[in-house]
Amino acid sequence: MSNRFIALLCATVAVVAGVSLGSVSVAGQAQTAAAKTGTAFRTPWGAPDLQGTWDNGTITPLERPKQFEGKEFLTKEEAAKHEAEVGRGEVTPVGHVTHRLDAPGAGGAVGIYNDFWMEQGSKVVGSRRTSLIVDPPDGKMPPVTPEAKTRSDARAEARRKRGPADSWEDVSLQNRCLVWAAGIPHMPSFYNNYYQIVQTPEYVAIVSEMIHNVRIIPLDGRPHISENIRQWYGDSRGRWEGNTLVVDTANFTDKTLKFGASENMRLVERFTRVDADTIKYEFTVNDPTTFTRPWSAEVPMLKINGRIYEYSCHEGNYALEGILAGSRAEEKAAAEAAKKGSR
Repeated sequence: MSNRFIALLCATVAVVAGVSLGSVSVAGQAQTAAAKTGTAFRTPWGAPDLQGTWDNGTITPLERPKQFEGKEFLTKEEAAKHEAEVGRGEVTPVGHVTHRLDAPGAGGAVGIYNDFWMEQGSKVVGSRRTSLIVDPPDGKMPPVTPEAKTRSDARAEARRKRGPADSWEDVSLQNRCLVWAAGIPHMPSFYNNYYQIVQTPEYVAIVSEMIHNVRIIPLDGRPHISENIRQWYGDSRGRWEGNTLVVDTANFTDKTLKFGASENMRLVERFTRVDADTIKYEFTVNDPTTFTRPWSAEVPMLKINGRIYEYSCHEGNYALEGILAGSRAEEKAAAEAAKKGSR
């Protein structure tokens, strides 16, 4: 992230500069206990301090994979073995993109991404859970409703009829550099898993490394905006419950939803500073028009000493010209082949 952008963000949310999170002096049993529970981390105005740069990267998948069915946690030995297998490309973490040069069956093809772009050294979450989903207990998203199935089928049919790139509107929001996969809840990917959190007494701002999205969350108790106004990141409102920041988000748009959810989704997130190096990030998805019950997940965010660099995202969408031109070329080649075959 550029210094100019950081300066603009700080001006927007009136961030008090110079707050240090590097270390907290502890002396005696009480202070040591406070540091372990996160109560020692406070801003100058007394609020829980979440500020800093955090990494939520992990190879633990959202849903529990078949090989770990019925197993909520791995042993230390199993976790080490799984990490080694993923590192060698022998196992693909569910939900992660793998187009590695050395992946089984890759045949030397570069594909979309190769190892240059992948985060190295990723591990399972510290709790050694086999899925990020903690409820339902089976580590799986609950079944979808008939309404959601109908909605999903209609979208798939519309995509099939239109083709992959009839126009720029068919290209994903990620490829158009507008927003990364709905942005929230904050889910790990195969790269660019950094988040920067800054605070004032009135706001919390969260900067995502991926496509440099920024969430500005008011803490002043204001109500949600009208349900007639739909936003790509929804409409977030935050409050403190003890040491936990609770963020309630509504007013989503159907353009940027995750998990097949609808614009009726209600998302509740919880950020808790548990020690010097960890924020426990939890979220609950409640969407009765999509899922037969609410479900929850937990993703640790680990403190880093580095910084977020600007994510340029194929330089202002210049790649769209090539994407659309390539689709037209494929269509022309297919039409010519069909014409030859009919002779």
